[in-house]
Amino acid sequence: MVASKKEHDVELDMAKLEPLLGTMVQEIGAAANAALVLTGDKLGLYRALADGPMSSAELARKTGTHERYVREWLGAQAASGYVSCDAAAGTFWLSPEQAAVFADEESPVLMTGGFYSLSAVFSDEPKLTEAFKSGKGLGWGDRCNCLFCGVERFFRPGYKGHLVGEWLPSLDGVVEKLERGAKVADVGCGHGASTLIMAQAFPNSEFIGYDFHEASISHARRHASGLTNVSFETARAQDYTGSGFDLVTIFDAFHDMGDPAGAARHARNSLKSDGTLMLVEPMAGDTLSENLNPVGRVYYAFSTSVCVPCSLGQEVGAALGAQAGEKRLAEVIRQGGFSKVRRAAETPFNMVLEARP
Repeated sequence: MVASKKEHDVELDMAKLEPLLGTMVQEIGAAANAALVLTGDKLGLYRALADGPMSSAELARKTGTHERYVREWLGAQAASGYVSCDAAAGTFWLSPEQAAVFADEESPVLMTGGFYSLSAVFSDEPKLTEAFKSGKGLGWGDRCNCLFCGVERFFRPGYKGHLVGEWLPSLDGVVEKLERGAKVADVGCGHGASTLIMAQAFPNSEFIGYDFHEASISHARRHASGLTNVSFETARAQDYTGSGFDLVTIFDAFHDMGDPAGAARHARNSLKSDGTLMLVEPMAGDTLSENLNPVGRVYYAFSTSVCVPCSLGQEVGAALGAQAGEKRLAEVIRQGGFSKVRRAAETPFNMVLEARP
């Protein structure tokens, strides 16, 4: 027999209410611990724990922090499953899997960057709430600065893990061109993580990173690491300078653009006749029901807070959203003059689309 409780003259089914309340407890715990992930990352707590078991006092000494704060932080991390512990011995450490997610900057599954983006989302919440009422956009340059670093740190591990070894080889004949010497435009490059990874891997090719956000381009230039085959320019996707490109890439930015069809059209015009457009986009199905899963949940949330407002703040304001899906994306790419579009590769988080004239 299902118990029920009358609340505000509405009969509540406790069999349904209790799981929902349990979910909300999990949600509040996750949100509260998100800020502590930033603290742990900034202070080097995770990196220190990767060296092996230690007490709160040992961790505090190693990181130059206050033991009482560290002790409470460790309790929150252990309760979240972010760190391992021996409660009786009072020692804490990171398993290899936890280290890969929280501590290893070279890991393809490092996830701490996403928490920096969350910090920006919370900081900009008043602006987003007003945008809901006005229908206006929220420009990329109007966001909290930690969003830009967060986006780079969130996506860079996946690019390092898949771009050179899997995604580029999935394109027809592109790697051979890059090895011989090709001309590449990386559009919407942000801080230039994708541009620099490709430039390091293919020294015979020339890479130009374009982004409309001048501060991001300045950051990319400062982190070019002395590479002579890469440059960065402030420009929009619809009218960047340059032509005769063998490859145009757009990484996790096409759905953010106000005029993605215009961007596709300009990419088509800037390519050689046998050139290739590569789009890396968030993984998504073509229908709402296909995206009601943990990955879709993350992308819908960031799309609401970041992607859709960014697009609505630009000309046209197409607002494709991060869960547009392959079918809708292909339609827009074809509007830009491409006749062939196919999914060339995928991961749980991304799909790679290849477009040819």
